[in-house]
Amino acid sequence: MSTFMNDFARNITPKAMNNARISANAFIKAYNEGTAEFVDVRVPTETAVWQMNFGLKIPAPELPERLDELPKDKLLVIACPHTERSGMAYTYLTSQGFQARYLEGGLLGLVDRLKGGGAKDIHL
Repeated sequence: MSTFMNDFARNITPKAMNNARISANAFIKAYNEGTAEFVDVRVPTETAVWQMNFGLKIPAPELPERLDELPKDKLLVIACPHTERSGMAYTYLTSQGFQARYLEGGLLGLVDRLKGGGAKDIHL
């Protein structure tokens, strides 16, 4: 097993996991400040049903071939409907040297945060 994965496994603690995820509010703040990039890792059949009209759309299975599309100077905020795939994508991207976090509550949580008047909070 790689050193990265050994170190990763040793840090699966409640305190360390706070560094793995980001709340919707913290994401919106970082995105508005230009310090974060949103990465939607859903597959095309999912994005065909409903869109997030900002950020990068790179399905999780395509990440290894599309790493050059990801900015290295920003925090990558990874999202899927809940958190399962985004958590795995977070692990992969951090193993590749990217600064990343997965979106707490997933896309469904973000949509809930942005519904109604909340949509004005994010600057697209």
